Amino acid sequence: MDEVVRESADTLHGQLQRGLGRAARRAAGHPGAGELVYDCVRRDPRWDHQCESRSLYYARLMVDLELPTGPLAGHLLDPVDHADPDEGRVRLALDVLADLVRLSRREAAGPLREYALEGHHWFEAVDVLVELRDPGLTGGVAETIAARCDEPDLDWLILDPSNPVIADWAGRQPRIAAALARRAARPAAARPRRGPAGPDRSDSSESELLDLARRRDEGAVAAIFELGRRRAPALFDLAEELLPQRSGRLGGAVCRALREYGSAALPRARAWARAHSGCEQLALCILARYGTQQDVPVLMDQFQTALERGAWGAAAAPVEGLGRLRAGAAVPLLKTAWTETDYSYLRPRILTALTRTAPHTAESYVVEGLWDCEEDVRRTAVETGPLTEDTRFRLARLHTDPAESSEVRTTAGTRLN
Repeated sequence: MDEVVRESADTLHGQLQRGLGRAARRAAGHPGAGELVYDCVRRDPRWDHQCESRSLYYARLMVDLELPTGPLAGHLLDPVDHADPDEGRVRLALDVLADLVRLSRREAAGPLREYALEGHHWFEAVDVLVELRDPGLTGGVAETIAARCDEPDLDWLILDPSNPVIADWAGRQPRIAAALARRAARPAAARPRRGPAGPDRSDSSESELLDLARRRDEGAVAAIFELGRRRAPALFDLAEELLPQRSGRLGGAVCRALREYGSAALPRARAWARAHSGCEQLALCILARYGTQQDVPVLMDQFQTALERGAWGAAAAPVEGLGRLRAGAAVPLLKTAWTETDYSYLRPRILTALTRTAPHTAESYVVEGLWDCEEDVRRTAVETGPLTEDTRFRLARLHTDPAESSEVRTTAGTRLN
């Protein structure tokens, strides 16, 4: 997949790439907006494909702008498709087409079905069609599935045996029916055991637990969690040993345990934040969760640095902390981050911080959030936005939108009553 060039957040193209509500509101009056939407779908602009949402945002724009699905079909079946091993080239287009179907644009199922039959990443298209739960959209696909899928692939597809698509396919194809039978014959999965993994270490001494943790074997995580349960000060020293070494799972266990120490962790966290010795990310998480007004300058400095570097993931903890502490000095940075961030997953945190810190200033961002690409932003906006003629109209649309989450739809209906 080609590297995405993100346009300036001052342009409609840049705002569409970031999934901002203001772009969704502007697009109808902007010549050429449709081609910009297609470009975003073809060249997925997300900073983090795992966390960020875009498909429903672009599908709604295609409905509003009355854009045909042909260009997306052309993108899916471009000759380069079979030469590109990266499913990221087509994943967003597949998801947008699926959301178009949910928005009653049933013709969007045609390109999905065609790609499932002919595309290089056909299994992803099949998975999307299964999720739509409509056998009428999958003509001819069952035969392809039975011919191409091995048993593990079939087992993956039938994770939900109650899905009408799976039931329909099983009635047509013996191999799919056999996969359903195999699943039904398996014993139900045992419930996971509650509590920390590994043996009980409650009778071990603190020095024994530290020795176990330093061995980095299977018992290390249980030892770390037991030290955390006791609120042992020695865990701070262990963090200073492990975190600078980027020790993976054990470092993660130490962070998780120390985040539960509450305000008792603040003195060491403040020292770590000043020292830059490899523990600063944990320090920021602790300061964000438990810090006081004296920690605002550190959080501000880290937030500013993250903005300047475009280190959007590193901005999350400072944003949460500044919002919790209602740091008025952060408002200009929060406003800038809302517009500029390439990481739309950060915007729910920014909106929460703005509403806590400067409710009047936040109002325009809350209204914009009704059109945002992120569900958590839309939910906050639906819950807290002002009721005007414009917002009521938007709430009514969200309430009746079959592709919207049930929580947003329900909350929108409640606000309208």
